[in-house]
Amino acid sequence: MSSDKARKRTTKAFPVIKAYAKAAARYPWLLTLVIVGGILIQVSSVVAPLFMSQFITLLSKSEVQEPAFHALLMLLIFGAATSFIGWIGQRISGRSILYIETSVMRDLSNEAFGYLLRHSHDFFISNFTGTLTRRVNRYAKAFEQVFDIVSMSFFSTFLFTTGVIITLSLKSLALGMALLVWCIVFTWLQILMTKWRQEFRILKAAEDSKATGLLSDAVGNHSTITLFAAVGREIQKFAAASGALRAATVRSWLSDDLVNGVQGLMAIGIQFGLFVGGLFLWQKGVINVGDFVLIQVYMIGLINQIWGVGSSMRRLYDGFADAHEMIEMLEKPHDIQNQPDAGELAVPAGNISFTDVSFAFKNDKPVLENLTLDIAPHQKVAFVGPSGAGKTTITKLLLRLYDVTGGSISVDGTDIRTVQQESLREAISFVPQDPILFHRSLRDNIRYAKEDATDDEVIAAAKKAHCHEFISGLPEGYDTHVGERGVKLSGGERQRVAIARAILKNAPILVLDEATSSLDSESERLIQDALAILMQNKTVIVIAHRLSTIMEMDRIIVMQGGAIVADGTHKELLEQGELYHKLWSIQAGGFIKD
Repeated sequence: MSSDKARKRTTKAFPVIKAYAKAAARYPWLLTLVIVGGILIQVSSVVAPLFMSQFITLLSKSEVQEPAFHALLMLLIFGAATSFIGWIGQRISGRSILYIETSVMRDLSNEAFGYLLRHSHDFFISNFTGTLTRRVNRYAKAFEQVFDIVSMSFFSTFLFTTGVIITLSLKSLALGMALLVWCIVFTWLQILMTKWRQEFRILKAAEDSKATGLLSDAVGNHSTITLFAAVGREIQKFAAASGALRAATVRSWLSDDLVNGVQGLMAIGIQFGLFVGGLFLWQKGVINVGDFVLIQVYMIGLINQIWGVGSSMRRLYDGFADAHEMIEMLEKPHDIQNQPDAGELAVPAGNISFTDVSFAFKNDKPVLENLTLDIAPHQKVAFVGPSGAGKTTITKLLLRLYDVTGGSISVDGTDIRTVQQESLREAISFVPQDPILFHRSLRDNIRYAKEDATDDEVIAAAKKAHCHEFISGLPEGYDTHVGERGVKLSGGERQRVAIARAILKNAPILVLDEATSSLDSESERLIQDALAILMQNKTVIVIAHRLSTIMEMDRIIVMQGGAIVADGTHKELLEQGELYHKLWSIQAGGFIKD
């Protein structure tokens, strides 16, 4: 293993240690109790066998007499008292560990969840939902594993080993030094072997994440898989992923087996060596029979604990590997950030201005170039044009799902990059082309726009959006859960629920991205009536492909290739001819009918 690889693994562990230490440091009293409890446990483990050693020595030398009996009884009492102190330490340590681990795991989950949700739109469409969910869960759960290992394995082993070496050194310096050297060599070898095998653990964790992501993606797109008769293909893909996971697991487990073999050989060696050395010391009268019992008790405890250190180190690096994926996400800066002095957006009028706006996705050609447009307060503006013209991109930039790469966007004279994202989005009601609902009740989905809305306000919004009728016909009415992403509803029903949500929000700016695209003609007519009411006293931006839905707009902006090629009313644009006239002719001519 090269030193570069070793440093790479260390750097993978350090950010996790730093994050976990910072989280645990919020509970200093609990940490103190964990340390105190651990000290009591190990002091008891080292001292109690001393009384047993003296008991055996005295028992082997004494006849059955009253003084000897009382001395032996006192040794047993002292041993029991010492063990009781250890029991108290276990109670203190165990209870403190329980409280600190559950508290920190809660904090880590909240931190990870909050940071995850603040990542950009682009981040979420570039990652599997299942993989992100797994990262959050692993990050919190790994703390329990790491803290248990540090407090109950490493710290305890250090205390016990130190106590044993000091005690045996007082009996015989040679025995104590021999044990010290063995402990150093054993620990050093375990560190080397654990670092060596960590690469296999990281690869195993990575393959596990890939298989989980593939599984989540397939389950989430089950309908598409079925409709394209692709079950066989997906099974083959998952089989390849699970095969790669198996290969990585085998390599990891084989490295475990090698480490265990080396540890076992060293344990045999130290036991044999100490007893041979003890035999020579017994021959010289340096130690007695009770000391042999002491050595045996110490060696059993010491080998178990130090052997456990090897296993603990492997599990520790497992925890690091599980947590590291989330750490990478936490260390990744948010693409869209509030400025340090960002304030609340005030929208007294609703004027929207695009000034020399340019935008391009990463490593891609520009979508918009030097676009300048001013939308007056309460003006109803529609954007039309062929696919890829940049219509939807304009709405995403207005909502700051992406930041412009050039120019600026302002609302009532305020650059939207200088205000808090939340306040910007609170000022905009957005109805997307394909609305996605929570797996919650219909009432909760509509109320999501206004958390403190009353049931009457929810129902009133639903009636205006013409979804009250189908909701009332459901067995559980507004308490009906809609399934993941709203799959239990039809596309038109989801669309109407989304419109009801926008009606309830009643923001000064309204953005409709093909908001009636999923509706039949009768539903569309009803929704158009509701939208006409909703649009009153609002600045409205409508993205539309069906031109019949935007004939009454104040302005229609025709876009092509990321630029504005025409601007006017429906009548004016028809008279101008060119692209809008062509689009209208195609739809009116029967190629696309409403």
